[in-house]
Amino acid sequence: MAARYPVRHGTPMNPSFAHIRFGLFALVLASTLVACASLPPPTGEIAAARQAVVRAEGADADQYAGPSINAARSALSQAQSALADGREDDARRLSLAAAADADLAYARSREALATAELSQRRAEVAELQQRLQTGGTP
Repeated sequence: MAARYPVRHGTPMNPSFAHIRFGLFALVLASTLVACASLPPPTGEIAAARQAVVRAEGADADQYAGPSINAARSALSQAQSALADGREDDARRLSLAAAADADLAYARSREALATAELSQRRAEVAELQQRLQTGGTP
């Protein structure tokens, strides 16, 4: 009896996605790791932190949120020094902290200004109510 081999008809099968998905997954993973390992210098983060400090200063943060704006300035200065020394990860972390401190100073300053304005409006309302009760004489 002769050995019988399977008979193939037509063209050979093309590899399906199932056959190449491992290679594709490995390629995507390798690309992701390379992209994460080569982050650009944090100049954008430092610029954003500088803008946040300027915005907080414009909202009178020195008067209403002194400790927060001072912390932001200090962190920004440290971030700039870290970038100059080539410590990009430290510079990125410090610039993000500076931006957060400056945003906090801005918010506290805006809150203080809004609270002062609210107090002034309440005093005006109380004065008007007093005038109405006394018959309109000042």
